[in-house]
Amino acid sequence: MTSAIQKPYSLLITDDDPACREALREIVEPEGYQTVLASSGEEAVDIVREEPVHLVLLDMNLPRMSGLETLQLVHQINALLPCILVTANATEELMREAFSVRAYSVIPKPVSRNMLLYTIVRALMKVYGNRAHGDDPFIE
Repeated sequence: MTSAIQKPYSLLITDDDPACREALREIVEPEGYQTVLASSGEEAVDIVREEPVHLVLLDMNLPRMSGLETLQLVHQINALLPCILVTANATEELMREAFSVRAYSVIPKPVSRNMLLYTIVRALMKVYGNRAHGDDPFIE
C-alpha cells in the first residue's frame, strides 16, 4: 500500500496511553516508517523542535495540553508539518475545530489500519510531493 512512498519517513506518535502508542507503532513500523513516541503534548513539541519529523499523529485527549493545542504549537514550529488527530470522540464540532487549526485529518478510535495508512500516505504525498520519490525524504 505504501510502496509509492520512499522511506524512511519519521512519524511522531503522541498518546498518553502506552497501549495506544504501541498499537499505532505496530501499524506503521512494518510499513517502513521510523517512529518517535511521545506521551504528552509538551514532549511532542520538544521532539518537533529537536528532531526531523515528517508527520505527527496526535491523540485528542492528552494531559495538560490537548491534541488541538499541541497541533497549534507544532505548527508554530513547522507550519507545513502534517498533523493527524486521533480521537474516540469525533464530533462535528471537534472536526470543525481541528480543520480550523489545519489538522490534515481526524481519525476516529478505534483506528482502522487501512484508514490510518491511507491517510498517512496521502498527507506525506501532499506535503512532500515529488520528494516522496527522492533519495532523501528529510527536509532540512
